Amino acid sequence: MDEGPPLRVPAGARGLEPRRDSAPSPSPLAAAANGSGNGASMAAAALATALQDGDRAAGRVAAAPRAGTTAAKVLVLNATMEPLCVVPARRAVVLVLTSKADVVHHNGHRFRSESLDLAAPSVVRLRRFVHVPYRRRAALSRRGVFIRDEHVCQYCGRAAENVDHVVPRSRGGAHEWENVVAACRRCNGRKRDQTPAEANMSLQRTPYAPRAEFWLVVAVGRVEPLWYPYLGDVLTG
Repeated sequence: MDEGPPLRVPAGARGLEPRRDSAPSPSPLAAAANGSGNGASMAAAALATALQDGDRAAGRVAAAPRAGTTAAKVLVLNATMEPLCVVPARRAVVLVLTSKADVVHHNGHRFRSESLDLAAPSVVRLRRFVHVPYRRRAALSRRGVFIRDEHVCQYCGRAAENVDHVVPRSRGGAHEWENVVAACRRCNGRKRDQTPAEANMSLQRTPYAPRAEFWLVVAVGRVEPLWYPYLGDVLTG
């Protein structure tokens, strides 16, 4: 059985060696969670102090994984249980070891040493509330439109390759969530610079603007099953 890439641990936690439990763990995330848009920047800035303090307390953090490996990601919840950001597993371990966060869900791995046995986290919750400036909606992006529309053409239901402005830009249509949908090449070519009514086409559902926290889903690309209870309303808008 392929056990996947090893987990990395903070160098300050000397003697720790990651070891997999017998139970299978969820698949690693497919994309780096570096965040994008204003939402990611604000969340990263709000969490920076806690991470820096944790690094100083736990010592120098382990180096990044070797090229070709995928580091596990951990969802960080605010003290209010609202999604805040996604960080590498080693960062989450630092937060837990320095008593700045508690493990809410495990990912099937453990960090072990002679004096420590720590369940590797998939979701952690900060012990203190971190204030993040409020944003009403997520920044519009092509990647975000595909994720919102589940990579399905909103006109015919086939796999989507393009995005389409419902009311064409040339006809005064705005470049905003409510006027942009995922579309296949066939429907995109058929509609061209027409409205859906003029092209005798109809949308399968009305496009909407996701909540501001949607940037987190866009940044990660793939959501772990254990995260859904905390991201459900973000995913549905």
